[in-house]
Parts: sequence; C-alpha cells; structure tokens
Amino acid sequence: MTEPRTTMNTAVADAGQTFRRVRRHFSPALAVAGKFTGQGAVEAAAEGCRVTLSDGRDVLDFGSYAVALLGHRNPAIVEAVRNQLDVLPASTRSVQNPVAPLAAERLTGYLGGGLGRVYFGCGGADAVETSVKLARMATGRTTVLAVDGAFHGKTLGALALTDNPRFKSGLEPLLQGVVRISGDDPGAVAEAAREHDVAAVVFEPVQAENGVRLLDESVLAQWCRDAHEHGAFVVADEIQVGLRRCGARSLALAAGLDVDCVLLGKPLGGGVLPVSAVVGNDRLFAPLLADPMLHTATFSGHPLSTAVIPTALDLIERHAEDGERIALAMEQGLACLREQHPDAVVATRGRGLLWGIDLRSPELAGDVLTGLAQRSMVVSPCLSRPATIRLLPPIVATDADVKEAMTLLSDAVAGAAVAAA
Repeated sequence: MTEPRTTMNTAVADAGQTFRRVRRHFSPALAVAGKFTGQGAVEAAAEGCRVTLSDGRDVLDFGSYAVALLGHRNPAIVEAVRNQLDVLPASTRSVQNPVAPLAAERLTGYLGGGLGRVYFGCGGADAVETSVKLARMATGRTTVLAVDGAFHGKTLGALALTDNPRFKSGLEPLLQGVVRISGDDPGAVAEAAREHDVAAVVFEPVQAENGVRLLDESVLAQWCRDAHEHGAFVVADEIQVGLRRCGARSLALAAGLDVDCVLLGKPLGGGVLPVSAVVGNDRLFAPLLADPMLHTATFSGHPLSTAVIPTALDLIERHAEDGERIALAMEQGLACLREQHPDAVVATRGRGLLWGIDLRSPELAGDVLTGLAQRSMVVSPCLSRPATIRLLPPIVATDADVKEAMTLLSDAVAGAAVAAA
C-alpha cells in the first residue's frame, strides 16, 4: 500500500512546530526574527508578488533580496524546471550535457557577446570568489581592491571584500591582500596600483546593502582605465542589481565600462532555483582555458538550475517595459512619501526596481519594519545601514501592487512616527 504523500504546505501548516524546529536545528534568533516578520505565521505558498502565510494571510513581497524579480513560481519558469526534471536533473560531471552550454550561449549573447566565457556557480559569494581566484591566477598577483561599503558575500574569501565589520568579528585574518578604496575617489585605483601589485578591482555599480548607494559612472570609468593600465582586471558585481533590476541588462556594460567580467545571480534562476554566473573575457579565464580542473564544483552548471536561464532571460526582456513603468511609479510614489512625512523620511534614492528609504534613525526604521509586518508587506532591511529600508518590487508587479505598497509604507511610517513622538 502506498503511503500518502506529504506536501510542504502540510509540513509547514503548524507554525509553532516550524519555529520549534528552527530554534532546535538552526538558531533561536532566526526563530524570533521569522516570528516577528511573519507575525507568528510561516510561509505556506507563493505566487507572483504574493506569499500566502500559514494563517491564510497574503503578504505583498517587495523584498526577497532581489531573487523574486519575476515573482514567485512564474509559470514559465516552473514549466522549464519540470521539463528538465523529467529528463536530466543532475549531471555525471564526466560526460558533457547540452543544458549548461546552451545557457552560457544565451547568457553571453544577452550581455552583448563581448564577454564570451562563463562559469556557473550556486550563489553570489561563489561567483565573487571565482572571479577573484581567476584574477589572482591570471596575474600572479594577490592584491584586490574593494570599495568602502561593499557587500560581496559572507564566505571567507568574499567576506574579505565585504566592508561591514559585523560579519568579520572573530574571523580575522581573512583572505589577505584586500585594500579598501573610496567610492568617491576617481584616482583611488591608480594610487593603490602604485603601492600594490593589484590583481583586480571589484565594485558594485549600485551598493544595494550599503543603503542603495549609486556609484558615479565617471569614477568607475576612470577605475577601469587605471586598472587596465596597470595590468589588473575589473570585476562588476551585479549579482543583486543586474538583469534589469536597475534598468539595464548589465549596468557596467550599458555604461560602456571596460570590465573584464560581470557577476550575475539572484534572479538568474527565475526565482526558483539557485544559480550564479561569472561572465568574463578570455584573458580573465586564461587559467581555466589552460587547465579546466583548476576550479571546479560538483554542482557548477547543474542541469536543473541552468535549464531555467534561457527562459528567465526571455521573461525579463518581455517585461522590460513593465520594469520601466514600475520604476517611474516607485520614484513618484516615494517622492510623495517624502512630502507626506518630512520629519520621518530623510531621503529616498534608487534606480529601476531597487530603492532605499532613509529614515530619521535606526529605531524609527525598525518601527516601520514592524508596521509593515503588521500590514502584511515584506521588504528587505539594510544590515549595513540600519536606518535604511530597501524596496525590491518584482518586474511583474501591477500598478495596483505599487499603489498598495505606497499606501502600506505611508501608513507604517505614520504609525511609527506617532509612536516615536
């Protein structure tokens, strides 16, 4: 007799049991944070811009740390996953399969064809570490330049490039040779190159975790020129901000920056599967062209994950104009939010589908997050800038979704301001 199949929805329906398991097997602090954000409920299902909780509430998702660009469970993405699952979900790693090479071809073409080599990873930090490793091997140098306020991940190598000391405490020494430069200084790379043997400079065109800070493109252009003059590589980390999250397919390439690779991730797997990519030129990939065994991973180029990439890219382009419409509505809505709450909202800034709201204090920002949780809306905080709240609307959001988000935000800010008075 066949046992009845247990679905994930059944497994998580008991929120109390889920929180007990989180406390027992993960962390008590995670249980507290999750209970706070879900107001005592847990995720049970998701579709589009909405997440259904175990208590039956629907939550508007303008967060998810940039993963849900295409919304949750996009039907075309789910179909691509199911089709691949039926034929070849995993690889022997000894025999080639057509899935990852096709994804690489589509991805390089999507970015314009100038960067023709690809390494597929499983997450953003994986891509960061791969790019740094390649730069060091290709140049024979060890110094890597990272920008003040940068966030590149929390694995030991990527963490050395990440600026926030909170994540480094007790872990030093990390990867040696990382030199920090100011994002406002066009001469920073040239100066560092005079003092160090620089292998690479790594930057985010928009520092999302650092309170949504947009780096000056003219500064970045000078960095590219100076890095190449000194024989160093240039890495654009667009894991959170690329793939039209901030308008362009690649911010660096759209700005005409002479970069040696672009790092992508988060929405690359269509919001369903984890996958990242280092998309670079032959010069950076020279070590792997000479010996492909220098950097490998069991799940690099995983067929199930890479199978969704062509579909994800097609969908992103199909919704590109929608992204422009949503971006304009967000900009206008946040301008109204500043006018409505001048004593609470210090500033708003962003680009495309990534926006930051600076509140008067970290405490007020925390109260606004509480208010949004109570009003069934999810956003992403900035751990490096606790006074800033980050908004990441999906590219499939409707005008009604954006209007609802602005109303909930205004209500939450007003409630927090009254409570703080």
